[in-house]
Amino acid sequence: MIPYFPEALTDFSKPENEAAFTTAFERVSSQLGQTCPLIIGGREIYTDQHQKSRNPSDLEQIVGLVAQADKSIIDEAFQVASKTFATWSQVRPEERAGYLFKAAAVIRRRKHEFSSWLLLEAGKTRAEADADTAECIDFLEYYGRQMLQLSERGKQTLISYPGEDNQLEYIPLGVGVVIPPWNFPLAIMAGMTAAAIVSGNTVLLKPASQTPIIAYRFYEVLKEVGLPDGVVNFVPGDAGEIGDYMVDHARTRFVTFTGSRDVGVRIYERASKVHAGQIWLKRVIAEMGGKDAIIVDEQADLDLAAQNIVNSAFMFSGQKCSACSRVIAHEAIYQDLLDRVVEKTRALTVGDAVNANTQVGPVIDQKAYEKIKYYIEMGKQEGRLVCGGESWDKPGYFVPPTIFADVPADARISKEEIFGPVVAFTKVQTFSDAIAAANNTEFGLTGSVFTTNREHVEEARRTFHVGNLYFNRKSTGALVGVHPFGGFNMSGTDSKAGGPDYLLLFTQPKLSSEVL
Repeated sequence: MIPYFPEALTDFSKPENEAAFTTAFERVSSQLGQTCPLIIGGREIYTDQHQKSRNPSDLEQIVGLVAQADKSIIDEAFQVASKTFATWSQVRPEERAGYLFKAAAVIRRRKHEFSSWLLLEAGKTRAEADADTAECIDFLEYYGRQMLQLSERGKQTLISYPGEDNQLEYIPLGVGVVIPPWNFPLAIMAGMTAAAIVSGNTVLLKPASQTPIIAYRFYEVLKEVGLPDGVVNFVPGDAGEIGDYMVDHARTRFVTFTGSRDVGVRIYERASKVHAGQIWLKRVIAEMGGKDAIIVDEQADLDLAAQNIVNSAFMFSGQKCSACSRVIAHEAIYQDLLDRVVEKTRALTVGDAVNANTQVGPVIDQKAYEKIKYYIEMGKQEGRLVCGGESWDKPGYFVPPTIFADVPADARISKEEIFGPVVAFTKVQTFSDAIAAANNTEFGLTGSVFTTNREHVEEARRTFHVGNLYFNRKSTGALVGVHPFGGFNMSGTDSKAGGPDYLLLFTQPKLSSEVL
């Protein structure tokens, strides 16, 4: 088996790469406005109800339309997925993994096309879109290899016992519901789907309402590589109509979700109820929010810290669950660090994600825009506004990078997830105070520490309660297989996407013992 290594990112400073991207973007732009169907068992279904997907940089531009599922269509999808599971679950792991490897190859050849869709539908800049597409490829390659290893795991882990042949195998669960987020609408959506199906399950894929076209393009790749009909059923629809219904359905064996804390808690609660005809306890794999802090010690490289704070906080307009939304700095370097971050932030170019020089694009939709502006007004009461905060008169959902200084650790903007380009600076007297402030939230996803003090490094390892802890680097940009991703407390169910244990969540161990 060829070793896995993360997909290389595109160097857009090279003219040939920029030219290749431009060509792909023009090809994608010619496909805007098309209507995408539902897909159940390979059958295309066009309904009377459609949702328009708009470019968040330019609200007049319709990226595409997608048919909407209702409860009757969801029932049909469950029936088809259940029937398909009987055959798909018996397909050899090597064959299932092969579909992922083929899909990765297709997306790798057409990576600029997929990145172009991400620019237009999600408002990602070139660099952010390219990283999303690369991560999609990584998930496909990594989970395919993990399935091959898992299929051999039972043979390697059992203790030999005289007179018996004992075998442990990891069998699939059944039909699952996949509910991906809009902020990584290709990578995370593909990773969640790939993990479920390579493990032998069949799924109903309900894409995020803000980014359904990207999900449909991914489904097209699965069809292109020959994935059997009914393994993935594409069912976009209004969450208010079909969301609870899918979670509650008696045929649902598991739900894998990435999104907000409130929706994740709702899914977790509803999935715990046993409905008529249900003969299992549903499994929930949830990755939820974060309120991620970067701690800067008095013994730190301030230029390094400042640049990584800006990158962690403002790339993709802070719309990452791993984005830095709090900076907790020692009082000895607090003002110096703040000045450096403000200077670098003011130098950022904000605008339409389509423009090659844009560094910070739009936020995703009106709801997100209003929420962020609400917290900015709150921040003016809880801290001192030192950068951003103003409204922009642009034809999209633009919020300038915003920084508040002198924010108490227990302020609302220090504890509540904003999911936008807003950062609160807090001053502390000791490193232990910094750790305490960082832990003062219901989340526990990512965190970074900038220090050259080895004792403080080890203290943070012991006491900074996050799932992904980084030293002297940004809090974003986890690599599949390198930085298994997932957090504690209200950040999720402690799963580690892109890690060696992730596929176990989509399987159940079965032992068979034969007397010789």
